[in-house]
Amino acid sequence: MTKFDQIYQGMLKTLMERGVEEYSERTKLHTKALPGMHFQINPEEDGFPLLTLRKIPITGPIAEQVWFLSGSRKPEELLREFTKIWDVFTNPNDVVTVAYGYRWRKHFGRDQIAKLIELLKAEPSSRHGVVIAWDPAQDGLSTFKKANVPCPYTFTVNIIGGKLHFHNMIRSNDMVLGFPYDVAGFCFLQYVLAQKLGVEVGTYSHSISNAHIYENHYHAAEKMLKRTNDHPAIKLTLPENTFERAEKKDADLINEITEQLKNQYNPMEKIEGLKIAL
Repeated sequence: MTKFDQIYQGMLKTLMERGVEEYSERTKLHTKALPGMHFQINPEEDGFPLLTLRKIPITGPIAEQVWFLSGSRKPEELLREFTKIWDVFTNPNDVVTVAYGYRWRKHFGRDQIAKLIELLKAEPSSRHGVVIAWDPAQDGLSTFKKANVPCPYTFTVNIIGGKLHFHNMIRSNDMVLGFPYDVAGFCFLQYVLAQKLGVEVGTYSHSISNAHIYENHYHAAEKMLKRTNDHPAIKLTLPENTFERAEKKDADLINEITEQLKNQYNPMEKIEGLKIAL
């Protein structure tokens, strides 16, 4: 199995065996949950972290990150052509008010991504490379049910030893549907930032405050714990100027990257009946 598949199975096993079963008032479902789960991987050495224990969509997480980098909050601008995952979170004006890319690039009155690149070009050893999607004036600290609150709420970028290391902080991760999607997408973002800054890709780290499996996904977790394969490591090579093309909402960029990954991707069969809990 790939390194990521092994890590993922270990996390699922821990949750299924040691997870605390509790009822979620918001989703009306039981979960098995644990606090403070974490993993890290070196995608250049261990392979790009694309789950092969079940078939997952490749285009979605890539298109999502390209859309984020464009700063858009309207799915009709590029994203809906590739995935409709954000459609459920739109308001009557077809706007995702908590779109991560919009928050990174516009919401707080500064372009955090541009500032991050500017900072690390001028001072590669800086430890101030923090980008935030969480708005304390709007998000959390309320029992009022909102359609969307950021899950990957912040990430930190450090250049150590000439490599770009990416630490993703997740307040809440659905480990069957959300986790594999998030890991692939944000690791792709790590590659994009490394290319833009002219450095190598280093460690991808993923820390979760509340990692959980929903009761309607227990069967899927049990299936994946029994699966094994000999899938080789997946390698990702970005086209030139990926960052600039993403900012311009270049649909061809998404097709080029996903085609490269699909040519290497031979997952185990899809698990039917998986529904996202909202």
